This record gives sequence, C-alpha cells and structure tokens, in this order.
Amino acid sequence: MGNLSELQISLIGIGIVVVLGVIVFNWTQQRRYRRKAEQAFSREHEDILLGAGVSAKGEERIEPRLSTGAEPHDPEAEPGTHSSASPEVAEPAQKANVHPALHPPSRPKAGKAVERTRFKGPASFTVPARRSVDEDSRREGAVVHERFSIPVAASGDEERSVEGDSVSDAVDYVVEIARETPFADLTLADVLDRKFDFSKPVRWMGKQEADASWEEIPADTRSREGKASYVNLKGCLQLADRAGPVSEVSLGEFRDMAESFAARVNATAHCPDIHKSYSRALMLDEFCTQVDVMAGINIISRDNSVFTGAKIRVMAEACGFKLGDEGMFHYRDENNVVLFSLGNYEPPPFLPDSIRTLTTRGITFFLDVPRVANGERVFNQMVHLAETFSEALGGFMVDDNRVPLSDSGIRKIKQQLSSIQSVMMARNIPPGGQIALRLFG
Repeated sequence: MGNLSELQISLIGIGIVVVLGVIVFNWTQQRRYRRKAEQAFSREHEDILLGAGVSAKGEERIEPRLSTGAEPHDPEAEPGTHSSASPEVAEPAQKANVHPALHPPSRPKAGKAVERTRFKGPASFTVPARRSVDEDSRREGAVVHERFSIPVAASGDEERSVEGDSVSDAVDYVVEIARETPFADLTLADVLDRKFDFSKPVRWMGKQEADASWEEIPADTRSREGKASYVNLKGCLQLADRAGPVSEVSLGEFRDMAESFAARVNATAHCPDIHKSYSRALMLDEFCTQVDVMAGINIISRDNSVFTGAKIRVMAEACGFKLGDEGMFHYRDENNVVLFSLGNYEPPPFLPDSIRTLTTRGITFFLDVPRVANGERVFNQMVHLAETFSEALGGFMVDDNRVPLSDSGIRKIKQQLSSIQSVMMARNIPPGGQIALRLFG
C-alpha cells in the first residue's frame, strides 16, 4: 500500500507539472500574438478624413458647424457640437436649406462627420446626413416623376484594369494549387463544401487550361457533368468585411485545408505566410474603417404633426423607389444597383403590410458611400429628392439633435465624400466596384 501511495503521489505531481507547462506555453504564445497585433496597429497611418480638411481631436466626433440662416458661417471656424436636443425645433431661416453629413451605418448623428466603427448588422441602417444641390438643378413642383440616369461605374476597360477578376492579394488570402492532370469534380467538392467554415467569404477560381482565364467554380460541381475540368485552382479567403478582419486561426485552418487537399490529389500548393497575411488583414480592416461611412438626410415634421405611411409610399414609388421586404425603399439604377435608400426615422420599418396605416414624425434618406460609384453625383440626386419630399410632406431638414440644417456644411461634406472615394481609387478599390461590394457587403 505504501508503494502504491507513492506511485499515486508521483502521478499527481507529473500531472501538475504538465498542466503548468501547458499554461506557461499558452501564456507565451498569447503574448507573442498580442505583440504582433500591437505592432500592426501601432503603425501610424494618415487619417484620410483629416487629409480632406476635417479636423479631429482624439476620438471626439467631427462635425461642421451648423447654423441657422441668421447666423453667419465661418468656414475656418472649429467644428462645434450641440449640447442638447431641444424638443421644440427652430424653424429654418430659408425654405430649401440642406446640410450634409457622413456617418457610419451604425446610427450616428446627422449633420456630422465621424470616424467609422465597423458595421454590426442590417438593423442599424438609420443614418442621417446632408448635402446641397445647385439652384439650377432644383425643380419647381411637389414630386419628381422621371427616373434619374446616373453613371454608377467606371467604363469597362477602366474597371477591368483596376480590378481584374476581383481576386486580389490586397483583400484576399490566396492559395494556389496546381497539377498536370485535371482535378475531378467530386474531388473539388471536398473543398467547395467548406466554403462557409472560415468566418469570411471564400471563393474558388479555376483554369481549364494553363493559359486560360480564371473563372469562379460553382458550389455544386456535380452540375458540371460533361464540362472540362480544372488544372489550376485558386482558393481565396477574404481578409476583412464589415464584421472586421479574418482571424489568424481561420487563416491557419484555410491553409491547412488547402495543403491537405493538395497532398491527397498529388498536387502542389503555394500558401502565403499566415502571420504576414494576418497583419495585412488588420491593416485592410483599419483602412475600411476609415472609409466606411454613410451620407444621409433627415426630414422631420413641423409642429408635432405626422407623415402618413400611405403618402410616403405614393411619393416614393412616384419618384422611382421600390419597397423592400426589410422595410426600406431603395432607389436603383438601370442595372438594378442600389444608389440610395429611404427608411423610417423612427424605429418601425416600412413593411408592405402595415405601411398604409403607419404614421411617423420623420424619414431618413441615406447613401452607402463605398458601395456607390460617382458618389457626389448620386448624392446630388438624393438631396434633390429629399428636398422634394420635404416640401411635399411639409417637413424640413435637421440633424439628429433636431437642429435645423442650412447650407453652411455642404461644401465640407462634399469634399469629404470626394476625398473618401478618391482614397479608395488610389487603393485600387473603386467605390461601387466588385471589390468594394465584397468588402462593404
């Protein structure tokens, strides 16, 4: 019994040593990864909004100074904030004054410009903002009946030269797999069936011949019977989206899957370094955070009156909007691309079954800046329609503090919008292009 007792004590001691060893190992690994992440974030990047002439102090909101028609506007003055929202709204000094703002889609304040926090979900769509339109482009009358024709993308040659097949090492972790004989369709199913296992979008591209162009491989390879098989493959794991950057764990799992697949089918696999790719994902997410803003317009009622859902729907459909199942109206171009949207300023959405009996004290127009090409021109059209709605409904433009909006901040917001889209072009991510739609989807 004495020997048995000593054996038990020895085993317990060995177990404690093993557990402590695992804890120490995990702690050192965690410190190493934390240092790498801190190094990636510690690099100083120029703030694109500051470069556009928008000043910022620390993490405070940045906004143009909003003034009534009787208040002079100093374009060189520091942006100010409104300390409180009065329940009584001052009447605007001029009937057609409009103020713009840029916001993240997570319900920031209208009439202000703010740095972006990542979009967390479709429910946070109500984002007010503002901009003016030239007097020459304003039209007398209550409702605009014709649709606007707005170019929403670069020309074909220009678009292809910038984006190619939209697979880019700048936004994707790309593994390349090749072999001399074609891959069997049933073999490809092994990797295609795992497209949703890595927390970010995954696409598989293939070449049917070595000198052929890349094409996206359909998820159901069984539907491709009789078609040529692929001899080269690219697996593309997106590095970031509106939920944030891809995790280092997901990158490692994706690489391991590609290498395991290549070994099974006697192919060669080229997989980029995980740590460098993770650093690129962090920097890409930081860039996306800076340019991911919305421009919107609030219209609220006067004297505590209400707008009826029936009238809003009639006007919206007359202007070319279509009501979606999620409770928002969308204005699309001839290619069915959403240019801007219209939602309820109050919480209830505009649902098809209930909008006829709904009443509200305000509506919000908004434009998703990185998802729309020619942002300034599209925003002009949105403001024009917002003014039309404002006059027809008997409302007026305000920020989220219910402060009437004038023209004083319009030029600054227009410069911000233009600057953001120019920076995206310089990064080879054209606003409204394929890559932008993937990153900001």
